[in-house]
Amino acid sequence: MGTVAWGLCALFCAWTCGRSAGLSRRRRGFDDHSADDLPKRCSYTFLVPEQKITGPICASRGSSLPDKERVTRMDIADVRELLSKQRREMETLRMVVDVDGNLVNEMKLLRKESRNMNSRVTQLYMQLLHEIIRKRDNSLELAQLEARVLNVTAEALRLSSRYRDLEARFAALAGVVNNQSVLIGALEEKCLHVYGHGRQEPLPPPLVQVVPENIPVHVPRFSNEIHMEHSRAFPRDRGSRAGPAPTGSTLEAKQPTTSNFSSEGPFLDCFHAMQAGHGTSGMYLLKPNDSERPMQAWCEHDMDGGGWTVIQRRKDGSVNFFRNWENYKKGFGNIDGEHWLGLENIYNLGRQEDYKLLVELQDWMEKKVYAAYSSFHLEPESESYRLRLGTYQGNAGDSLTSHNGKQFTTLDRDKDAFSGNCAHFHKGGWWYNACGQTNLNGVWYSGGVYRSKFQDGVFWADYGGGFYSMKSVRMLIKPIE
Repeated sequence: MGTVAWGLCALFCAWTCGRSAGLSRRRRGFDDHSADDLPKRCSYTFLVPEQKITGPICASRGSSLPDKERVTRMDIADVRELLSKQRREMETLRMVVDVDGNLVNEMKLLRKESRNMNSRVTQLYMQLLHEIIRKRDNSLELAQLEARVLNVTAEALRLSSRYRDLEARFAALAGVVNNQSVLIGALEEKCLHVYGHGRQEPLPPPLVQVVPENIPVHVPRFSNEIHMEHSRAFPRDRGSRAGPAPTGSTLEAKQPTTSNFSSEGPFLDCFHAMQAGHGTSGMYLLKPNDSERPMQAWCEHDMDGGGWTVIQRRKDGSVNFFRNWENYKKGFGNIDGEHWLGLENIYNLGRQEDYKLLVELQDWMEKKVYAAYSSFHLEPESESYRLRLGTYQGNAGDSLTSHNGKQFTTLDRDKDAFSGNCAHFHKGGWWYNACGQTNLNGVWYSGGVYRSKFQDGVFWADYGGGFYSMKSVRMLIKPIE
């Protein structure tokens, strides 16, 4: 389409629009007032530059629609403006929706974090409650512990007070004992003066001058174990079979069970009872060969292979050993406690076969030592039960060999080598020499401290000296295997 054609189209459109506008104004004028009152106007023709048309052009030569229903450019502009406004509002709403969506997401995250925080706060609260409960329990335990400490302190104070009372009572009793010792000495002097017919009081035996290698006062530096040479055996004596030395378990014997008595038997000795299948330590009925009647004896089966017959025991001072000849001959005491088996019974046991002797000693610091002799037997009563011993081995020191070959002495039968009666000074019966290096049947002094001017305690001179009384002593015999 040429330039002229475009120009004609533009003029036609302008004319059409002007005419339509005039008609509209005239119609509106006629509706309000008369058309004659309006001034007449001129129409103008405008020339517009040529524009490039890209879409279809609809031209109407006549008005197909009434003026009220005809759409004008202003209406289109208004619609476009309205559409633009709505589009802007939609964009605004879209932005608001986006913002609200972000806010909703943030709100969801905040709610999730809030739930997590609530869970954490609940957990911390439970921990706090647990800590409070634990502290309360600790406070209760602390209060209980304080109460216990106060109770223990009160008990300690009570025991301390009681200990002081006991010390005072012990001092009073010691004073009484000393007074009694003085009184006994005065009575002895009076008896000698009245019934001695002018005889002078015999001089006491000389004190034991042996300086012991082991002093119980310093026991903590020693070991409680038995140190023995197991490779060295006892030499033969009296044509006997030399048996091995006692093993290290000699002083590790179990405590005997009280009221343990076997009704079977009688047996020749405890070794015979063990061979018969009785391996429990206790009281057994024994009847050695050529003996007139059976006897009860304590058999020790819990040490050194078992089969040991106990012929003497001291442990608590419950039995008085200051006895006459007849008592020492028949025996006295309690078989399951302190006792003396009897010289005649010991003689009958020893003449059945070859026996060995074991002497166990325990001091007041709980240390145990021993002295073993390769052979042991007694001669008959016609020889005053003379002691016969073999060679020594042990860790207590040899304090009995000096009594070997000596006769038994009691208060009423003096067979020792001293000018006086050793049984009188040592308060017991023994194979005294003059008077000797040991006195296992003397007075049992609690704590080991003498309360006499004589050496009359249960002493072993080579262990502790003559003025230390042992806590416990046992003499045991067993056939040489």
